[in-house]
Amino acid sequence: MKSVKTHRDLDVWKMSMEFIVDLYRITEHFPVQEKFGLVSQIRRVGVSIPSNIAEGASRASSKEFRYFISVALGSATELETQLEIAFKLGLVISVEREMECLSKIRKMLIIMKRSIETKMNNETTIKSTHL
Repeated sequence: MKSVKTHRDLDVWKMSMEFIVDLYRITEHFPVQEKFGLVSQIRRVGVSIPSNIAEGASRASSKEFRYFISVALGSATELETQLEIAFKLGLVISVEREMECLSKIRKMLIIMKRSIETKMNNETTIKSTHL
């Protein structure tokens, strides 16, 4: 993984920020009675993705960063379920574009998590050889 100065340098953070703007636009057309239901849930979990990436990137250790990437990955999976529910309820005509974007975000998070784990394993190996 290349050197990261801040979360703003991460492509997955940038993509998830763009994605949340799209989610807000989509959900503003949901029925009023969903304002505190599915709209709130979709927006909350959508915001959670870039928020957890940002928080993890600011942490001092790889272990903490990996944890927050895992949380962001869980939020992406939760959001996928909520979009499917919105589609099945007829609140949106299609979620294909959103699912494709979410799939890319999830793949990027998985790659990032694996990269962090590799870095952690390498650090452990280096420490154990210097004992």
